[in-house]
Amino acid sequence: MNDISENTLLSIIIPIYNEEDNIANLIVELNKCFGKSTIEVEFVFVDDGSQDLTLSKLFELGKQLCFQSKIIKLSKNYGSHPALRAGILHSKAKCITFLSADLQDPPTLPETLYNELCKGYDIVWAQRESTQAGWFEKGFSFMYAKLMRKYAIPSYPLKGFDIVIFNEKVKKSLIDNIEANSSLFLQILNLGFKQSYISYHKNKRIFGKSKWTLSKKIKLFVDSFIAFSYAPIRLVTLTGFLLFFIGLLWTIFIVIRKVVYNDLEAGWPALVSILMLGFGTTNISLGIIAEYLWRTLDSSRKRPVFIIDEIIEINKNATT
Repeated sequence: MNDISENTLLSIIIPIYNEEDNIANLIVELNKCFGKSTIEVEFVFVDDGSQDLTLSKLFELGKQLCFQSKIIKLSKNYGSHPALRAGILHSKAKCITFLSADLQDPPTLPETLYNELCKGYDIVWAQRESTQAGWFEKGFSFMYAKLMRKYAIPSYPLKGFDIVIFNEKVKKSLIDNIEANSSLFLQILNLGFKQSYISYHKNKRIFGKSKWTLSKKIKLFVDSFIAFSYAPIRLVTLTGFLLFFIGLLWTIFIVIRKVVYNDLEAGWPALVSILMLGFGTTNISLGIIAEYLWRTLDSSRKRPVFIIDEIIEINKNATT
């Protein structure tokens, strides 16, 4: 059984990027959900290089929060996963969870997760039971989950997840192993430990536009497979063997036709198609290998995954 009591501090990390329209509603909902909570909470807002009035609004309205809170301001936009890692590094609690600033994930979710964690688990996932996303988002999530289960992590939930809570041993492991160009959630899932799941319904965004763009989806897709699966590099090997086998059969065919029938005419169309197929496959293979090599080089440089500009205490002594 984990050493978790009702008075244990829970750090809720909220990454924020250009969410000025959501700040006021976020503060109201946080106070509404945690104002009467028996769990002592710390709110850790991570400003991921916002270029609008997010930071100033958060500093002013954040003073109304019923619990102690602070803002970690990053030097530029690094992405949601590095922002979460920065929050984990500077959180005070033994128990850590996340929350979206747009409130698509219900603000009541952290307390539900915490109660499940108290049953003796190290990690508890919030699995999406339903979502208000469009058909493209749903399709991408479903395909991503299927591929991850088949080629990377078999325990990956088919319905996907965005929120997790974990205890001190998981927190220590994440701090000791800050990975660049990787998925934080897959890293947690891959740690093992005792895990559980709850289900929830994802809400529709009320204000602003989603920052989860197509380019970020593609980067997550590539990072996930490069970091947690050997399938891409294995695909290169299998493709090479397949083309070699096809080329061998084609050579045997040409020789037999030439010797037996002598009816083959030289022609550039077949040659061009073979060259295009060969060079296309070669370039794809080289691209996959280059992804691995680039990540190896990037890791050897030991550049920071994120840089913190400043840490701003909003209401350090606030309590319920």
